[in-house]
Amino acid sequence: MTETVETNEVFGMPRLNEPAPEFEAPTTHGVKKLSDYRGKWLVLFSHPADFTPVCTTEFMAFARRAGDFAEVNTELLGLSIDSTFSHIAWERNIKEKFGVEIPFPIIADLKMDVAKKYGMIHPGAADTSAVRATFIIDPEGILRAMVYYPMTNGRSIDEILRLVKALQTSDEHGVATPEGWQPGDKVIVPPPATIQDAEERLKMSDAEVTDWYFVKKDL
Repeated sequence: MTETVETNEVFGMPRLNEPAPEFEAPTTHGVKKLSDYRGKWLVLFSHPADFTPVCTTEFMAFARRAGDFAEVNTELLGLSIDSTFSHIAWERNIKEKFGVEIPFPIIADLKMDVAKKYGMIHPGAADTSAVRATFIIDPEGILRAMVYYPMTNGRSIDEILRLVKALQTSDEHGVATPEGWQPGDKVIVPPPATIQDAEERLKMSDAEVTDWYFVKKDL
């Protein structure tokens, strides 16, 4: 038990619906702070190392979808435990070899300060590399979602964009979204809080009512 507690204290783990850990770090676009992104959604994502094939596919996919993220008021920010010089060289290599330009900053986290705050270092995977962690932070600086992938398998950038849109829809309309939800699909009406609400729910005429606890509707 003691060993587990010590590990968690050293490597940390942020929690959903609480303020995301603040940071100030050098990037390929100059020094960036979490507070720089207030008023926008932020996707902060880490990768194990520059010049690795799986990471290269992910970065190219993020780059190709950067405009789609921008359309929903979302910025992208990468991170690895490599130097700014390494990041620059890798970006240039991606542009030269694959014809893809990386438009977003990449944090150079040589001292692992940001990685530790966000629980990106998993000793069981590697002691000096950040796992594939993705954090979605809302315009108020609150951590809303986090997803971890193993080093061997790349993320789905489409899924990350879908999740951002789902979170925004839930915030705007006070609803939940079902499995695989896409914009335009029906949403889930929050469950009733009282017996009376449950009875009223069964009488809804403007929704797809399966049972008192399971109701879907169009926005």
